[in-house]
Formats: sequence, structure tokens, C-alpha cells
Amino acid sequence: MSSLFRSLSSRFRRSPREHSDSRQAEKIRVDTRRQANCKVLLLDGTDLNVIVPKSALASEVYDQVFYSLDLEERDYFGLQFTDHYHVHHWLDPMKKLVKQVPIGPPYTFRFRVKFYTSEPSNLKEELTRYQFFLQIKQDILSGRLPCSKEVGVELAAYALQSELGDYNPSEHNALFISQFRFHPEQDAQMEIDVLERFKLCRGQTPAQSEANYLSRAKWLELYGVDMHTVEGKDGNQYSLGLTPSGMLVFDGTEKIGLFFWEKIQKLDFKNRKITLVVEEDADQSVAFFCTLENIFQLHTFVFNLASHKACKHLWKCAIEHHTFFRLKTRSSVKHSRSQLFRLGSTFKYRGRTEYEAVHKDGARLSRRTTSTFERRPSQRFGPRQSHAVVNVLTEPENTSPTIEKPVEFSEPVEVTSVHLASKIPKYVLTSSCKVCYRLSSHYY
Repeated sequence: MSSLFRSLSSRFRRSPREHSDSRQAEKIRVDTRRQANCKVLLLDGTDLNVIVPKSALASEVYDQVFYSLDLEERDYFGLQFTDHYHVHHWLDPMKKLVKQVPIGPPYTFRFRVKFYTSEPSNLKEELTRYQFFLQIKQDILSGRLPCSKEVGVELAAYALQSELGDYNPSEHNALFISQFRFHPEQDAQMEIDVLERFKLCRGQTPAQSEANYLSRAKWLELYGVDMHTVEGKDGNQYSLGLTPSGMLVFDGTEKIGLFFWEKIQKLDFKNRKITLVVEEDADQSVAFFCTLENIFQLHTFVFNLASHKACKHLWKCAIEHHTFFRLKTRSSVKHSRSQLFRLGSTFKYRGRTEYEAVHKDGARLSRRTTSTFERRPSQRFGPRQSHAVVNVLTEPENTSPTIEKPVEFSEPVEVTSVHLASKIPKYVLTSSCKVCYRLSSHYY
């Protein structure tokens, strides 16, 4: 099997995304009757072409991607695709490829972080941390991960140190910095602040800068939150965010509650409706007088989604988050199923848990020879015109610098969605919790 991967890896090398696919098509001959051509968009901006038999399980695609990247800590990552209704799905490695993906060939996948560890220091290998670093950069720039400008300046400085090395006054100025994109609300002042912060990162290696980046990013409020838009029976839109601790509930940008996994007694879906039955502890002042039967209350919440597929996707993601972060081993699923979840489907998360990934791989990875990999430069854009004007005005009179005609600075990236957190404030579900008053009265 490894020899097969090696031959395929050498045959279908990673290529920059800006190159035309037609040139690759000339080099790659695919027997469309027996083979499936897959295009995987990687986090560093390159593409990976993978060819598997049409009858193959999706695990063969995963194996080739991980082999090409030389990635050992695989449990945190997944391949994502989009259906005709613009619903994102995770490719299930235990099912046949062509049975899952409706669009193709070629079948297009996005290699992404699926489970965001709450403690990046648990990631053993530099390559794994680099992939997390690339993912979070994308999340912030796209607006999926909200980030203040102040924190964005610090993170951008670490990103520059990782890519450029130490600050060089003869090369690195605000005009140069403006060619990079860090934040959806990036402006000229932010770029000047990034430059000043960049100067303070001197001496950090790329690995150290990326580790510092992750250590700072993990404290962002919505770091790692898998957000899904839902509709309540009151007709208002809410957002359910999946986290290692449980399910967050948002009304717009206001966080109104957190359902801890251990408090969710039932999670089920039918058609476009997903139902949660959540246990609420009785008030401590009256708990002494309660019997075992009424020492807690149950609240039922029903939400609608845009389609049956979107509803099932949310339900499956919730099961996967619960299993990966809360359970120690997959064998715990059978015992916990009747106690925590009463599910209306036979779907099970087949991957390993975070506990297994951290504690069972440590010794093996520590013995592995350090892998070498190439850090690709990030995409650059035209410099900001205002910085070019400042440079001209501040040049000494005796010099006549040659400045290329600057390109207008592009508009900030429009924020269209919020992605996904693990450092979550512990909102205890009590009778005074906002989410109970705002939502539960509609759903009993």
C-alpha cells in the first residue's frame, strides 16, 4: 500500500492554485469509467490531485492526502465538500467516495481543521501546528473567527515573523506590510501598528512564532466554535455553536446560553427540525425537599433548519464533537448512548477521541524523525497608495526614489459567517438563564 501511495504522490504533485487546471489535465490521464479524480484544496494555497478507484472508500483519499503532507496527527483534520444546496459536509472515510459527493468528477474537497484543540501545546508536531496556524489565519481573514484589531495586530506580527524572519529596516516598511492581508477590517493605521509589533518579534523562529500565534488565538471567544444557523418557532434566527463543552446558543452576536453535553438528555432530528431535551438542576434552596423524580427539570428546545440535509449535518456534527472531546475512547459510545443521547439514527463517529490522540500517540511521535516541510509564502496584493505617498514625502531631498505605481487597496473581506471556540465561559443552565426565558416557552 505504501508503494502505491509513493507512486501516486510522485505522479500527482502539489501545484500552486493559480496554475490552470487544464495544464494538469494534460499530464494526468484518468480512466473515468473506473477511476475518480479528486482535487483537494490545501491550507497553504496549493492543490493536490488524487486518483482512486470509483469503488474505493473515502478513506483512500484521506490516506493519500495525509501521506502527501506527511501528517501524523490526523484526527483533528477532515475533508469538506459542498452539495447542490450549498451545505458543507465532512467526507466520511468509512463510506464509498462516489456515494457521498453529489458534484463531480472531478470531486473537489477542502482540507480543513475539523476539531480545534483547546490546548495547542497538546499538538506534538511542528507540521500539525503549522496547519492549525494556516487554518486560523483563514478563519480570521474571512470573518468566521471574530477578532479585535488589537489582537489582530499581535497575531499579524507573529505571522510576519514566521514568514519573513527578523525585521529588516531596509526592506520592511508600512508599504511592504500593506501587501499582506491579516484582518477583514485592515486599514493603514493597523498596518503601521503591525510593523511596530513585528519589530518586537526579533529572534523567533517560524515554529516559535506559530506556537505564539496559536497560544494567543486560543483565547479568542469563538475560537473553534462550529456555528450553525437555525430558526426558532418564534420565527427568529439563532445560532447554535458546537464546542468541546457543549452547545452555545446565540441571538445575533449575544450569547444567551450554553447546553453542557452532560446536561443534554436527548438530541434528535426529523426532517428539518432538531430537538434538544436539556436537564436543568433544581434550585438549591428547594432541592432538599425534592424527591429523586423531580430533583431536576427538563426543557425541550426545537429548532428549524433550512433543509433536511442541513439538519442532519448539524446533528452529525454534534455527535462527532461530543464523542471526540468528551469521551476517552470510542468504546465508551455504547455505554453512554443510552444515558446521554437517545438518537434516531445509527450514525456513529468512527474516528478516535482527543484523549486517544494526545495520550496514545505521544510515545510514537516522540520517536519519529522530525519531518521537514516547506512553508509557502502567503498571497500578496497591491500596496496601499497612502503608504507610497508617505514614503515619497519622507524621503531626503537628495534622493529620488523610484516607486512603482501602487495598486488601489482592495476592500476588506466581507464577513458572511462566523466560524468556530473552545475557551467558553461556563454559563450554567438555571431557571434564570436567558435562553430558558427567551426560547423554552415556545417549545414545551
